Amino acid sequence: MLKKAGIRLLALAAMVFILFIAQAQTQEQGWKKTITLPSGEVVCDLNGEWDSLWQGRGEYQTVGRLRVAVKITQQGNSFEGIRMHETPRFAKGSVILTGELDKYGFKKVLFQGGEVSDSLKGKISKDGNKIEFEPNSNYYFDLTRK
Repeated sequence: MLKKAGIRLLALAAMVFILFIAQAQTQEQGWKKTITLPSGEVVCDLNGEWDSLWQGRGEYQTVGRLRVAVKITQQGNSFEGIRMHETPRFAKGSVILTGELDKYGFKKVLFQGGEVSDSLKGKISKDGNKIEFEPNSNYYFDLTRK
C-alpha cells in the first residue's frame, strides 16, 4: 500500500515538472505569430512589412537617420528583407537583411549595406513585433512590424 502511494506521488511530481517546463518554454517565446517547421521546432513568423530605422554612426554619421519600409519573406527558418522604397544609396527591391531563425530567435542575421555585409546580433520582442539589433560602430538598426 505504501509502495503504491509512493509511485503515485512520484508520477504526480513528474507530471507537474513536465507541465512546468512546457509552460516556461511557452512563456519564453510568447510570439503572436509563429511557424512550425517540419522538425517540430517553432520559430517566429517574420513575414510582412516592417518599418526600419537606420542611423549612421562614426564615419557613417553624415548619412544621418533613414527610415525605410522593409518587406520580409520567410521560407521555413530562413528569411530575406527587401527595401520597399528607393533611398539615396539603394534601389527599391534591393536586399537589406538575410538570416536564419531558431526557437530562441535569431541564429544568424546579415545586414546588406552595399559593398559591406555585417553580421548582426538581434533580439525579437516577446510579441514578435519589434526587432532590436545590437548597435555596432557604424550604425544602429531596428525594425518595427507595421
